Amino acid sequence: MLEFGNHYMALAVKDIAASKEFYEKLGFTTDPNCGGIEQKWLILQHGAVTIGLYQDMFPNNIMTFNPPDARKIQADIKDKGLKIDTEADAGGSGPCHFILTDPDGNTIMFDQHFPTPSPEDEQ
Repeated sequence: MLEFGNHYMALAVKDIAASKEFYEKLGFTTDPNCGGIEQKWLILQHGAVTIGLYQDMFPNNIMTFNPPDARKIQADIKDKGLKIDTEADAGGSGPCHFILTDPDGNTIMFDQHFPTPSPEDEQ
């Protein structure tokens, strides 16, 4: 089974300050190392739950995974005959992402933040 990594919901918000205030009242805390109000994106945590708030970046909410090797997952998904909406550069090794849509129109993004681990790193 391929490693999907961390999971979070990327929420498309209309007013990031109002959304931040709302989620903080629910007990979420803002990760100071990820985004900011002025950048119009934030990552918030509540125990094991992570959400991202994104203003004016996405038209809809997105289910997001942060795998160590998005290209390997992309190849596996393509081999299974699923359609990829936005493909990652298959020959690269750095950060990348790819996007697909489920049968109900839900957007799923695999967003790799770091270079792909080398075979030596995985031992």
